[in-house]
Amino acid sequence: MFNVIMCDDNKRDLQKVYNVVTNYMDNHDYKYEKYIFNDYDDSFMDIVNKKIPFKIYILDIETKSRSGIDVAREIRKKDVDSAIVFLTGHNDLGLEVLNEDIPFTAFINKFVNCENRLKKCLKNIIRKVSRNRILKIQDGCSLYTINIDSIIYITKDSYERKTIIVTDTEEFRLNKSLNFIKELLDDNFVQTHRACIINRNRTVKIDFANKLILFDNQNKIDLISNKYRKEVIM
Repeated sequence: MFNVIMCDDNKRDLQKVYNVVTNYMDNHDYKYEKYIFNDYDDSFMDIVNKKIPFKIYILDIETKSRSGIDVAREIRKKDVDSAIVFLTGHNDLGLEVLNEDIPFTAFINKFVNCENRLKKCLKNIIRKVSRNRILKIQDGCSLYTINIDSIIYITKDSYERKTIIVTDTEEFRLNKSLNFIKELLDDNFVQTHRACIINRNRTVKIDFANKLILFDNQNKIDLISNKYRKEVIM
């Protein structure tokens, strides 16, 4: 799941960006959510602070109330992984971006082949994310970096009150809730039990009658509930 956040105080430019994003993502059958803003207001900052995966920001460098550069600086304090694409009609502001110590993905002039450059930019971002699917979780003083495709399932240990991420090679025991972890994952992960989330791509068989889930590494678990049956079979 990709989350595309667009902000521009010019309605025509915002509509242009919206059309490019919608056409490109729909034509490639990507799962995504769109968030559209005309200013860097509180609702925009709520999305910045929200723990959702794979954010792609398409930001106007200059709005009437705030600088997109300042906003990008705030984003990077919380999030070093999301893509940031700057849009502007002023080349001098582009030079200002280059002089800032803010890692960004692309700078696009609104009046120079904007639509095609934005499509190409989206293609490169999605290709990079797909090639490097990493889950990063800060837990206390530790930062865990886990390959998403290696995750088999995630479960809750009610005795230790820890969430356990089970991968091909090891288990990560974290002081995070199951819901917190779920919010960071894409639609390939589904809940099968109040204490379990599975990676659908690693699942070989789900046996509702015998309450068993078989994975591609021959692991089996019995954490399956009829309550989540509809979510599992979708």
